[in-house]
Order: sequence, then C-alpha cells, then structure tokens
Amino acid sequence: MRSVRAIPAIVAASLLSAPDIAQAGEGAFGWLSGDWYLTVGATGLVAPDFEGAKSYMLGAQPIISLGKAGPQARFTSRNDNISLALIDEGGVRAGLTGKILFSRDGGDADELKGLDPVRWGGEAGGFFEFYPLDWLRARAELRRGIRAHNGFVADIAADAFYDVTPEVRLSGGPRVSFASSDYFDAYYGVNAEEAVASGLSEYHPGGGVKSAGLGGAVTWKVTEPMTASLFGEYSRLMGPAADSSLVKERGDRNQFTVGVSTTYRFDFSM
Repeated sequence: MRSVRAIPAIVAASLLSAPDIAQAGEGAFGWLSGDWYLTVGATGLVAPDFEGAKSYMLGAQPIISLGKAGPQARFTSRNDNISLALIDEGGVRAGLTGKILFSRDGGDADELKGLDPVRWGGEAGGFFEFYPLDWLRARAELRRGIRAHNGFVADIAADAFYDVTPEVRLSGGPRVSFASSDYFDAYYGVNAEEAVASGLSEYHPGGGVKSAGLGGAVTWKVTEPMTASLFGEYSRLMGPAADSSLVKERGDRNQFTVGVSTTYRFDFSM
C-alpha cells in the first residue's frame, strides 16, 4: 500500500497589505494577536495510482486549515487545500494555500517505467471563496509549482449544501481544473528519449483544461468541534491530459475517488 502522491502542505507568510494589518499602530505583529483556529484531520481513500492511471490504491492524506477566528464558516470541503486565511469575513474568505507534491517515477507503477521521474516539490499560491447564495459556496485556488514543475494550476469548485438535520449535511457540485504547459509537460509529456525508453508515443502538450467532474459528501457533526464525512469524486481528464499517450495507451480518462474523513477544530488565542 502506498500513500497518495500529492498531499497538501501549510504555506505560511505575512500579507502586509491586508486591511487588518494596516490599522494604525498595530503593524504586522498586531495582526497576529487575537483568536485563531486550527482544523486538523485525516482522510482514508481509494484513488487512482497516479493522476491518469487506470489502477487504484488505498491511501491516506491529512487535512489542515489555519486562520483567524471570525464568523463561523458556512461550508468547508475536503478538496480545500491547506489554507491560511488572511481575510475571513464569513461571506468572503481569502488567503494563502499550497500543496506538497511527492516524487513520481517508474518504481511507483509499471506504466511509468521509461519516463523521466518527477521530483518532489510543491505548489504555493492563493485562494478566494464566497457565497453567491446562502446555500452555495464557490472557491478558486491558483498555485505555482515549486521544483516538481514550473507551471501553474487553477482549481475552481462550487458546492451546494443542505442540512438534513442540525448534525447531518449533504453537499456536492462541479469541479474544474486548468494547468499550464509546464505542468502538463512534467506529468503528461513524453519526449523523444522517453518514447524510446518507455514504448509510449512521443507527446508535447500545451496548456488548457486539465479535468472536469463532480463531487459530493455526507458530513456528520459528531460534536461541536469534530466532524466525520463520507465522500465520492469523479473527474474526467480533458485537453492536454486526455491527449497524452500515457493516458491514451496505458491509463484512463475517468478518475474515481471514494473515502471517509474526520476533522477536529482547535480554538486558541495569540
């Protein structure tokens, strides 16, 4: 059993231009004082062996979110990467987000043999979310690769949610991802040397839509700070990802994920 190849990571930094920081006499360290929350948890899931694979594995990944306490968040999703909220007004939330990307090579799956390894690294960027309706949240993330790839990745999702009871919530909605050519070249490209070594057709991707799909979850509030969730996701690779010889000749455009997760929220002051 191997762990999922990509898990989120905390990206912490100061935003000196944030309104809360700019208050006279406070300075950057003044913004740090006040009430904060830290949400931690874990997810167990069945997911593709690698992005674009047709085989599946059992894995796990952490859930972490950090921010200043404000109005209670109306909705959170397991798809949210680890975030540091710098603006949290209840209806609007924005800040920093990121991932750690683990290495990928021919030792991870037979389908990858002969391809150049992808180095471990990460993605760092920002997120923005808002509520166009009381029961609908939209969230966007834009991240730039660090070391693993030199491209950009953008994830956009919308989730409708409905409380069946005060403790049980149903949610779901569409997801779409975009990426630049540098990202696709790292994970889906096949140059001439790789084509000879792997037996795959040579492929040089551009940028564009990476995938589109749907996700849904049933979330149970076990206690005030603790939640548990059962979820399912489907995405269909598109554009440069779907056209890759790795996917066409050895993988699958259709990607499914199912699993369970639990989180716990800690409140503290600084």
